Amino acid sequence: MPYFIGEPCTDVKDKSCMEECPVDAIYEGARKLYIHPFECVDCGACQSVCPMEAISNDRRVDETTRIHLEDNAVFFSSVLPGRDAPLGSPGGAVHTGPIGVDTPLVAARD
Repeated sequence: MPYFIGEPCTDVKDKSCMEECPVDAIYEGARKLYIHPFECVDCGACQSVCPMEAISNDRRVDETTRIHLEDNAVFFSSVLPGRDAPLGSPGGAVHTGPIGVDTPLVAARD
């Protein structure tokens, strides 16, 4: 997973990163955005436009942000509340539109 979106994005969802992503690898949850770990091409375009500085590279992760790296992958690999199956790899956010739910970590955040 080249890039992931961390906690500062929660309840902000500026979406500048979505507009900048050349491969449509950023998906919208209810409270936060998530970068697909296999659709991302590691270009860094999203990171440079994020006003919240919420996007990090997976090669520069400290223990404080590791939970958000792992949680970003959970959004695609686990069955989220109200869904019948994991999101998987839909081939771009344009095919799904807003997902409308978040991972348990994000949903539980105050």
